[in-house]
Amino acid sequence: MGWYRPGASSFTVLKPYFLCNSLTAPKLTNRSSSIAVMTTKSIGESDVGILSYISSLPGFRGILKQRYSDFIVNEVDTDGNVVHLTSLDAPPEIVSESGPTIVHSTSQSYVSEIELFRSLAGDSDAEILETFLKQINSGANDDISPIVFSPDTSKTHRTAVHNFFKKFKFLVTDTIDGPDSSSKCVRVRVDSGVQNNRGRFSKKRKERGDKPFDSRGSDNWPEHVGKFLRFHLYKENKDTQEALGLIGKMLGIQTRSFGFAGTKDKRSISTQRVTVFKQHASRIAALNDRLIGIKLGNFSYIQEGLLLGQLLGNRFTITLRGVVANSEDVIKASAEALGTHGFINYFGLQRFGSGSVPTHLVGASLLRGEWKGAVNMILDPREGETNEIAKAREYYKESDDIDGTLKQLPRYLVAERAILQCLKKCPGNYLQALKAIPRTLRMMYVHSYQSYLWNHAASMRVQKYGIDKVVVGDLVYCKENHTETAAVQNSEEYEDEDCGDANSYDSCHLEEMCKLGLPTERNKLVKAVTAEDVLSGNFTIDDVVLPLPGSRVLYPANDIAEVYNDLATKDSISLTESVHNVKEFSITSMTGSYRRVFQRPKDYEWELISYVDRNLPLAQSDLHKLLKSQSVEISKEEKIANKSKIEDSLDSTDQSVCCKKDIQLEAGGNETEYGQGTPDPQMALKLSFTLPASSYATMAIRELLKTSTSVAFHKTLN
Repeated sequence: MGWYRPGASSFTVLKPYFLCNSLTAPKLTNRSSSIAVMTTKSIGESDVGILSYISSLPGFRGILKQRYSDFIVNEVDTDGNVVHLTSLDAPPEIVSESGPTIVHSTSQSYVSEIELFRSLAGDSDAEILETFLKQINSGANDDISPIVFSPDTSKTHRTAVHNFFKKFKFLVTDTIDGPDSSSKCVRVRVDSGVQNNRGRFSKKRKERGDKPFDSRGSDNWPEHVGKFLRFHLYKENKDTQEALGLIGKMLGIQTRSFGFAGTKDKRSISTQRVTVFKQHASRIAALNDRLIGIKLGNFSYIQEGLLLGQLLGNRFTITLRGVVANSEDVIKASAEALGTHGFINYFGLQRFGSGSVPTHLVGASLLRGEWKGAVNMILDPREGETNEIAKAREYYKESDDIDGTLKQLPRYLVAERAILQCLKKCPGNYLQALKAIPRTLRMMYVHSYQSYLWNHAASMRVQKYGIDKVVVGDLVYCKENHTETAAVQNSEEYEDEDCGDANSYDSCHLEEMCKLGLPTERNKLVKAVTAEDVLSGNFTIDDVVLPLPGSRVLYPANDIAEVYNDLATKDSISLTESVHNVKEFSITSMTGSYRRVFQRPKDYEWELISYVDRNLPLAQSDLHKLLKSQSVEISKEEKIANKSKIEDSLDSTDQSVCCKKDIQLEAGGNETEYGQGTPDPQMALKLSFTLPASSYATMAIRELLKTSTSVAFHKTLN
């Protein structure tokens, strides 16, 4: 295998953004027209600085994500464990399926409490309470009606009654009007948790504020049980937000009640950890019978919920179908080279959106303080969208009718809806409208501009200095700070790779960039390589990093630093001064971070597979493995006669709809999509590897195929 490490001369065709006349950034005098030109086409890799490759090996044809089951993602937790769905059963010690359950046994006696209440409220009300508590002990909580005590004209006495019931964590009290205007009655009812206190202006709603989870009705949670239920979410062809929204709707809780470490791509099969505040496992597990394309399992109770970024990375199993090359040796050489030498650690196209308005252009407008321009870029009509969305955008542009536009815009267009709703309340206040976008989503724009600069700098680093060794001026992590460096590297991006289209605001980018503050000593963690360092050989090419611009980062001590300044200057942006005082839209107010230029896949495996039916999965999902293992156990224990039928159904679990279609065609004697007769065998390349959370698997595939990773390109191969 002839492996070649190219130097500058190897990439003469690939020029960085600011050297390409045809791709010159917008000028100050004609900024709006330059943006208009960009919106006429979908974004390409060269537009965002993805220009170079590590190897000079030829590429080959392969289709990425021909089926969503060709892209399997398993989260890797902070302990390095790959997250799998291995069980659908709830823990046996938790039996409630109806939400937060009142904690008491049927033998619970409240004799002393009732006698105390008798001395406070009298025999009649004490008997009412005693009957009420007996009903509760019977377990029929859903059918228990509230009780109302005798009319009371004394506010002081009513307060004493309310205070008495504070010891009953499963009961709530309030005051209602009595039979006449001078009296009131105390009412007592079972606290049904999430089903109560939903009023828009209820006290509990106002007290919740911005808590990251919905804690209503949870005071009676058992002390010995962890407050958060952790489970594994398995999903097919759904993004994380969509799946959790559906689960939350079924449970009657808000989506913010869930915690997760990162979002996963929609067009995939993925398994990840999720936490939810004070929910019983049996209640969650019961949803499996109703959910389609989603399974929930591996339940456990823990004390802390998951936060964005609490993962080491992801394990990918990617199948490239329809592989065609000059020879099988080309494929094998390229596959081996990827595992040995890795790829350039670019931010993938998903970072910038696959639509006609790249997010980094919006970010540039924000950095320049052009609030109205940024709003227009987000709201204006664009190519490549569905008729429903295009019609809504055109309607607003022509009519300025906010209410009418909101009725037409899908709810998953979070940014657009947030802007319009704010403009309705505050006409003309474009900055406030931008701030109405959820913070993690609006910060995506500025972060994507940082990524845009980083990509171009990485391309120039490879083009000018190659990939063989470190050179004077390169930034590297200091060896003495190796442990701390690793922690910083993992926290640089709390974005999960390949999380979908950045213009599809319903999906991944609600989790974008939850960054921890950079420590003040952070720029001590890296150093510029000196001539002595080069001679000593203390650093390798794997140590080289480049900064994402911010106030606390160092830039390379060579001409790669000029890439950042030249590009930013052409975009009328300063990396050292801010033209406005809105900190969140200013690079000078961001700490910045570092990112490795080269990334090697870990635990790398690959194999060539011959297949005929493209409707059949070539890699087993977690659900497939789980159901298959269960069928084997059932067969052994119960000697089920229809074992073969079960296995047949399992083999087609992932492609049941497609298979049904094929069966219908064959039954009718019609020609299949392959034409008459048996189709020729095709070749697929299956890869399995692990990457850090901030690295993009699509960039690894790009290095392998030497072709674009855009969705539009791979659709043309289908």
